[in-house]
Amino acid sequence: MKKILTIEDDQFLKKIEATKFSKSGFEVETAMTKADIDTCLAKSIPDIILLDIMLPDIDGYSVLKNLKADEKTKAVPVIVFSNLSSDQDIKKMTEAGAAAFMIKSNFTLDEVVEKIHSLIGA
Repeated sequence: MKKILTIEDDQFLKKIEATKFSKSGFEVETAMTKADIDTCLAKSIPDIILLDIMLPDIDGYSVLKNLKADEKTKAVPVIVFSNLSSDQDIKKMTEAGAAAFMIKSNFTLDEVVEKIHSLIGA
């Protein structure tokens, strides 16, 4: 079973995402803070990461830079899933190594699942 790590600060959305991804056949881990992320990654490396930009104690850009700088996680595809949608945000995250940038208000979770399948073949 493929594993997805969802990094999201909105508790309601995090729960909806976890439910949707579980029903879609993924093992799901969720994180909100830097400590949560570190704990999840210490346990196991996911097959893909869904990353919000706005987090309580670290920004998604810093998380992405850290993931891509770490030998254990640099090859893990990261989908940025955020409502921040300026061209500057998209360019910054893509240049930092995001596999995709999806604006929350423009995509359903079914479409996110399709993108995940296209990136990791699950």
